[in-house]
Order: sequence, then C-alpha cells, then structure tokens
Amino acid sequence: MNSFTANTVLIVATLLFTLGLAGVLIRKNIIFMLISVEVMLNAAGLAFVAAGARWNQPDGQVMFLFILAMAAAEISVGLALVLQINHQHKTLDVENIKQLRDKEIN
Repeated sequence: MNSFTANTVLIVATLLFTLGLAGVLIRKNIIFMLISVEVMLNAAGLAFVAAGARWNQPDGQVMFLFILAMAAAEISVGLALVLQINHQHKTLDVENIKQLRDKEIN
C-alpha cells in the first residue's frame, strides 16, 4: 500500500489553505466566506497531523481535535450572525451590506 510522505501532505495542506484564502478574498457572499475559513482551518489541521506523523508524536492529532472544536464553535456563531444579518438587511452580499450600513449612518 502506498504511503504519503509528510512533504506531500504539507503541500496539499498549503494548496488547501491557499484556496481557502482566495475564497475569503474573492467571494462576496458571507456563507462562501465562512466555508472558505473552514477550508483554511482544515488545511491547518492537516498540516498538524502531517507534522505529528512525521515525528511520531500524537500532538498533531490532539491539535487537530482542538481545531475541529474551534471550527464547530466558529461555524455555529458565524451562522447565527449570518442569519441575523440576513434578517436585518435581506442580503448576504458584503458589498450590499456595507452600502446599506453607510446609508443608515448618513
């Protein structure tokens, strides 16, 4: 059975993190931005697991469990905020929300 090297897994984690970062920077929909942040967190967790496997330490897996718990809390709070924003502004587009906020301030 083929086994992946730590370098290969770290390259995949870097690509995943880059895709997530691009999603946060390019997308304007809040839901897609949250999904992109989740991809970035999973990439960081993958890097921890790869590093832990490389040096035969369980610390990488423990950190991944902490990242999963943090991601679950982040997505639950994030979705609650998105629901409130959608209820107030009737849009999930960041640019439209900024324009509506500027109109309310002036």
